[in-house]
Amino acid sequence: MIQIDELYTLFLQHPQVTTDSRDCPAGSLFFALKGESFDGNAYAKQALDSGCSYAVVDNPDVVDPIDKRFLLVDDVLTTLQQLANYHRRQLNIPIIGVTGTNGKTTTKELISTVLSKKYNVLYTQGNFNNHIGVPKTLLRLNRQHEIAVIEMGANHPGEIKTLVNIVEPNYGIITNVGKAHLLGFGSFEGVIKTKGELYDFLREHDGTVFINENNPHLMGIADGLQLVSYGNNGELIDCSPYLHLRVKGMDVQTNLIGAYNLDNALAAACIGQFFEVADEDICAALSEYTPTNNRSQLVKTGKNTLIVDAYNANPTSMKAALDNFHRMNMPNKMIIIGDMRELGDASHEEHVKILQLVYKYSFPLVWLVGKELRGATTDIPDYSSSFIFFADVEEVKMALEKIGIKDRTILIKGSNSLKLYTLTDVL
Repeated sequence: MIQIDELYTLFLQHPQVTTDSRDCPAGSLFFALKGESFDGNAYAKQALDSGCSYAVVDNPDVVDPIDKRFLLVDDVLTTLQQLANYHRRQLNIPIIGVTGTNGKTTTKELISTVLSKKYNVLYTQGNFNNHIGVPKTLLRLNRQHEIAVIEMGANHPGEIKTLVNIVEPNYGIITNVGKAHLLGFGSFEGVIKTKGELYDFLREHDGTVFINENNPHLMGIADGLQLVSYGNNGELIDCSPYLHLRVKGMDVQTNLIGAYNLDNALAAACIGQFFEVADEDICAALSEYTPTNNRSQLVKTGKNTLIVDAYNANPTSMKAALDNFHRMNMPNKMIIIGDMRELGDASHEEHVKILQLVYKYSFPLVWLVGKELRGATTDIPDYSSSFIFFADVEEVKMALEKIGIKDRTILIKGSNSLKLYTLTDVL
């Protein structure tokens, strides 16, 4: 069995890792991870033949005793995480950990954009924020980096604790806590406890927390922490459609859709100020950032204006999106919203609440996608005549081919698995 310090010596010689045997850059290290439907050990030889210098495996049966490129360990995933932590400790640069129910990816990117005005920043790419993505991100650290911003996600209790013990952040921010992944967390209290595991680590290690002082759930679990607060360091000017705010005494026109992004922008401004980024650079960074990955994107297709927020959906983010869309001064509004997944026993009740909100706002045209939203009408039968229901996104596309929708401003939001983001091609 190879030890972590020995493996680290090899990593320094080959500082690129892969977990995909179809993507094997020359000289990289292959980690043979296992999943529900695959076993990376079976592809270790293929990875070596494709260009990897070494393969880390935990099945002795795949090891060729003559080939020294096979590195046997007890558990590949644990080894990957231990190697990332070991590497993090050797470089010992400041790390900001970011988690939260909603907005963590946007906040991570805003923070990184702001800090990049002064520092060489490593930050999580996309949403690689789980038990595999986080260590892979840490292993991208090098001595040219001056600071890192690491996003951490969770859908079960204890997952943030696992990640913070790998990352060992010096600073942290929880964007918010909301009703998401209730099937895994069990309750809203379970969400708070799990996200709060970031605070627990920082409390034990004399870290610093950036906190929205207007969030009672976060303030309620922040005892004993070194706090740098935000929330009252700026103000909303407008959001029709783009967020326009005032911060640092300057008006900032962003490319962000939604008043709910105000707190994310203020968090980035607060962190930028803490790390002594110039005020004008903070404001320039907030103005320059453009969201991607179906997160509050404004898309003009030639036929319609779309607000695509279809990366994910939970009761908190759905309510925020509907509130914001109602507030926006835009013509000929329409909504296409889909089911919110992973809500467990709370699913029916939460979908009923969303339909009540939709009905209250009297949007001119409402299309609903999924069985959960359809089922929610059993508690509010009088509302159902105001809505048009679809089983899935393919039914929506068929309807659009027959009807055609033009000159509308359309909010598209639902859980990622519904693939509502594909509607941009036909709207």
